[in-house]
Amino acid sequence: MDFARRGPLQDPAGLYSAAQELLDDPALKGLPLLMGFTGFADAGQAVDQITTELLRTGEPRTVVEFDIDALLDYRARRPRITFNEDHLEDYTPLRLALYALDDGLGQPYLLLAGPEPDFQWERFARAVVGLVERLDVRLVLWTHSIPMPVPHTRPLGVTVHGNRPELVEGISRWKPVVSVPAAIGHLLELRLVESGRGVAGFVVHTPHYLSEAEYPGSAVAALEHLGAAASLMLPTDRLREAGREVERQIAEQVASSDEVRELVEGLEARFDERSADAPRRSLLAAMSGELPDAEVLGAAVEAYLATQEGQPEPGADDDGRSSGGPVSPSD
Repeated sequence: MDFARRGPLQDPAGLYSAAQELLDDPALKGLPLLMGFTGFADAGQAVDQITTELLRTGEPRTVVEFDIDALLDYRARRPRITFNEDHLEDYTPLRLALYALDDGLGQPYLLLAGPEPDFQWERFARAVVGLVERLDVRLVLWTHSIPMPVPHTRPLGVTVHGNRPELVEGISRWKPVVSVPAAIGHLLELRLVESGRGVAGFVVHTPHYLSEAEYPGSAVAALEHLGAAASLMLPTDRLREAGREVERQIAEQVASSDEVRELVEGLEARFDERSADAPRRSLLAAMSGELPDAEVLGAAVEAYLATQEGQPEPGADDDGRSSGGPVSPSD
């Protein structure tokens, strides 16, 4: 078949509408981009919790909104609507969009979030790569969560992949060679690597017996890694508080069931055995292996407060905004 005679593929830009003033804003050029898609590989509802929290706290501005009707199978994932006694109300349409947000220290970043497309993956990927190139995104980070036979009483593992060795090496505990069902994030990672962009994906290992529930611990683990890799102060306080309540409920269930207790104890024993000789580097530490000390974190906070008072921080650009955020652990 002569593919040259088939004509051009559909224009990927036809999949979205853009706020041109934001798309052309120099302040949004060269920022990190975080990505998260719901509907697949979201054990513990980690991605859903992450995107909800980022949009709740980050003062989002919609840069691009995708045509959800062209991308989604509504019969597979139906929007919610309320039947109130004798009438319908509160229809909640699904939304897939690219947002500009600010972190806890006022540093801007981008977020691509919403339901995973069911259709037109390659066209969607071309659209995202085009936007990344137009915005000159310096680093793309994405996350999802998978169920694993691990106990909730141990730190959650994270598998990291991509083309940024400094973000990958020494982090992953699980390094398999396995064929898995692809997600849109996988395809985007491949296409972004092909376009020469820096990409890293973070896969959180959620205890399999909690994968169907909302498990804040998985969201916190992902936010910590995303924030450290992108030098952003991402919000985790509310999720940590919710996680403490969930942990209390889990502890009560474990204590009341010999079967559940034996399951958890078995997972703990296997986890400890396999982790004994597998030291890990944390992205929350500096490359030297040391955590940022209070002086470094204090300097970052002082710099932010100075900008709030209208005083440019040392090394800031002419607009008073620092050219890069602090490398620090999430709150």
